[in-house]
Amino acid sequence: MITPRQLARPPVRADARRNYEALVAAAEEVFTAEGPDAPLDVIARRAGVGNATLYRHFPTRRDLLVAVCVGEVETLCELAERLRAEPNPRDALIDWIRAYIDHVSAHRGLGAALNTGTQEDDTLVAVCQAAVTEAGSALLEAAVRSEEVRGDLRISDLLALVGALATASESGDQERPERLLRLVIEGIAG
Repeated sequence: MITPRQLARPPVRADARRNYEALVAAAEEVFTAEGPDAPLDVIARRAGVGNATLYRHFPTRRDLLVAVCVGEVETLCELAERLRAEPNPRDALIDWIRAYIDHVSAHRGLGAALNTGTQEDDTLVAVCQAAVTEAGSALLEAAVRSEEVRGDLRISDLLALVGALATASESGDQERPERLLRLVIEGIAG
């Protein structure tokens, strides 16, 4: 099975890796603030590199979007792995759900930019969705085993629900996301 990291192909050399990571971090900040159509020269400046370095690592905007997307998915998966060690599986699941909501809210235009219908983008989306689903499934299964979460809950339903919650939270009402999340938490209780 292909992993998200294999799709991003970061460089091996230490100096090139530093520039790559600086560009991805800057791109994530800029794309979050301005959307996926933000000027690439702003990203290069924020990363402290020239445009030539940016284009050497990321020949196209899509390449940079993929690297940001993969980085975010890996962060969610790593968080899920750390949370699996928590003593309370329900709380671990809820913490991960909050992180997932933040991810969807912060990167609302990223998914649309990569939803082009091309085979390459379809593969990227499928690989990233599979990684997130697997990470969330492990947390959900532990919470179900602890009998603190309903046994009939499916990870696909939970992800769809909290994804919709993240979209609804874009209304500008700062209290709405927390109210909606409380309803979800109450609804999944075992």
